Amino acid sequence: MIQGLTRGSPPLNLSIILPAKNEAVALAQLLPSLRGRHPEAEIIVVDDGSTDDTAEVCAQAGVIRLGSPYSMGNGAAIKRGARAATGDVLVFMDGDGQHNPADVARLLARLEEGYDMVVGARSWEGQAGVGRGVANTFYNWLASRMTGHKVADLTSGFRAVRADKFREFIYLLPNGFSYPTTSTMAFFRSAYGVAYEPIHVAQRDGTTSHIRPLRDGLRFLLIIFKIATLYSPLKLFVPTSFVFFLIGCANYAKTFVQDGRLTNMSTLLWSAAVIVFLIGLVSEQITSLIYKK
Repeated sequence: MIQGLTRGSPPLNLSIILPAKNEAVALAQLLPSLRGRHPEAEIIVVDDGSTDDTAEVCAQAGVIRLGSPYSMGNGAAIKRGARAATGDVLVFMDGDGQHNPADVARLLARLEEGYDMVVGARSWEGQAGVGRGVANTFYNWLASRMTGHKVADLTSGFRAVRADKFREFIYLLPNGFSYPTTSTMAFFRSAYGVAYEPIHVAQRDGTTSHIRPLRDGLRFLLIIFKIATLYSPLKLFVPTSFVFFLIGCANYAKTFVQDGRLTNMSTLLWSAAVIVFLIGLVSEQITSLIYKK
């Protein structure tokens, strides 16, 4: 158990959730370390269709294993683990050995300061290659613009959250690997406190990465825009509307100088600007209803 998040509140139970797929080698070292540092914590390994010795490793470590007959995705594993966990505080960390069990206490300490989610933020050296680092830097910048808050690491899978608040957004989480993106922006949208704690990420002990940078990078970008429409649609629709309006004005200026007339294209672009703006207003109202709690 850990201390209450406010002074005078009762101790809170801790659940540590690790999604894993064919990570038996890393789990054999990680699970005993976690158990030694947090003997009273509920440790849940969500086995996402592994074909190695993950089940045996979990049995030897004395932790809970949620098995799956086939791979459902990292996000699906997170959702299954969050539903099964009984703790008041949930800690999510990868099962591939990247995250240091000693950092769990640091995340929990920040959580006790009054935050609802604490994310382990990786440095540039902790990124898996230059391409991934550049992409994550762009995602962080874009998410910061969307939310109006500093997003230090949008895609980190190492985080501690209040269980009741996290479960509010389970229905929003995709079954793929990008649950951190969705949960982070949903917490910001609901005015839940989010903090970032610098962490060191070790090299993977598993065989190969399950993430394909090009394909999954495009998915990250699409998810950011999807969540932006749930977070603050006008921040997406207003600039788009303004771009249509400016293009219409530029086209009108060109045709007026050349032919001295207003063309249908300029009218169409201005109409598109109005329509996009009105769609943004409707989306903003729908978003308010979704987060009315």
